[in-house]
Amino acid sequence: MTSLKSLLSCLYRKTSSICVICFEDYPCDETKSTSCGHRYCNDCWSSYIKTAIADGPQSLLLTCPHPSCRAAVGEDMVGLFASEKEKNKYSSYIVMSYIESKKMIKWCPGPGCENAIDFVAGSENLDVSCLCSHSFCWNCTQDAHRPVDCETVTKWMSKNSSESGNVNYILAFTKPCPKCKRPIEKNMGCSHMTCRAPCLYEFCWLCLGDWNNHGTCNRFKGNPEEEKREKAKQYVMKYTHYFERWATNQNSMKKGAADLQKVQTEQIEVLSRIQAQPLAQISFVTEAWKQIIECRRVLAWTYAYGFYLPEECEAKRNLFEYLQGQAESGLERLHDCAEKELQSYLKDKISVEGFIEFRKKLTLLTRVTRNYFDNLVAALQNGLSDVNSGSSSVSKKRKSNWAAAAVNAAPVLDTNINDNSATAPAAAASAMEPWACAYCSYENQSSATNCAMCGRGSWTCDVCTYANSRTSATCAMCTEAPEP
Repeated sequence: MTSLKSLLSCLYRKTSSICVICFEDYPCDETKSTSCGHRYCNDCWSSYIKTAIADGPQSLLLTCPHPSCRAAVGEDMVGLFASEKEKNKYSSYIVMSYIESKKMIKWCPGPGCENAIDFVAGSENLDVSCLCSHSFCWNCTQDAHRPVDCETVTKWMSKNSSESGNVNYILAFTKPCPKCKRPIEKNMGCSHMTCRAPCLYEFCWLCLGDWNNHGTCNRFKGNPEEEKREKAKQYVMKYTHYFERWATNQNSMKKGAADLQKVQTEQIEVLSRIQAQPLAQISFVTEAWKQIIECRRVLAWTYAYGFYLPEECEAKRNLFEYLQGQAESGLERLHDCAEKELQSYLKDKISVEGFIEFRKKLTLLTRVTRNYFDNLVAALQNGLSDVNSGSSSVSKKRKSNWAAAAVNAAPVLDTNINDNSATAPAAAASAMEPWACAYCSYENQSSATNCAMCGRGSWTCDVCTYANSRTSATCAMCTEAPEP
């Protein structure tokens, strides 16, 4: 009898199991274990895994519930007992763990973006762009900041957010009351100052002398405090100059991003319908806006670069300001064309020829502006090495070389032709006669100011190599007059 009971008990133990979490007896097919063999009921497993996933990514290191057991609870167990929502969260932890373990993959820091960026090894450009349109620096994950380095960005942003600017403003534009030492700002024209209550001391703004005993203070006396104040004033004015332009271009970049969104979602289809052009022929508009956004970002950071450029490096500063000015002028022309001239084509049907001219103009401006900024970035990232340290100025020829490198205008059949002395082909002497292009030999109608085949004009600018129309008295790109 005893042996029968023992046998039945043994058989029962093989078909059932006690869950040591809830201490209930369950059939074996209602319990599970990991590789260690510790069995728990399905409900306890579900609660255990649900709680672990809710606690965060550490659930990837989940182990058997037994206090002394280190057997791993893997993805297979999660798949058995977790809900769909919990499975998705667990999968996101796996992806996150993988990405964070890879040096060449990072999460996009854009607001609300869940994309990861795979950095291409060997790339010199650390500015990367996500599919969400957010651009950032791979090294510091701040917003993209070519052509300045991460250290400059940190200094500049720290300066913008600190109170040092306020201290310098107080030092530059206020003076301490000679009696109570409280800073006072001059807000009226006369030099008779009265300190605020309870001090009420009256003094001269110019010499800080007691007003009651004051006569004149027109004689010069060296004053170290005044020199210090003047230095601080100049520093504040310099910072204000660069910060204002940095902030303006940052805002223009954000506005450009909003305009691009509007172009892509609304204006492209309207333009295609009104001008009876396929969407593929309208893509030049979005390309122009993308270039505007990138150039605004770069231009903004060139002002941070300029702020930290030492004053004593006169030649470098001259070249920097020249290159920056040329790039900025090109960008303004591009931005104006994309923002204002486009509007007329969104309202009325323009002739096919008119629309083609607009497309050529905007495409050309986009290309030229891109080249200007590529050269500007390269020059600044190389520390303006084109300037000799002993030189105090930048020659016109050197500037012309920089401009020529930037302006690769419309496509031409023979880019070596650069006849700057020619104002028009001989065949164009009469306005009634057709004229042959000096660059591609195409015979144009008498009314054409640019070649219909290669897009070239009839004289090339000495400064920037832009090909201008026969009727242009000054260069349409850089406004320089042609050499006599």
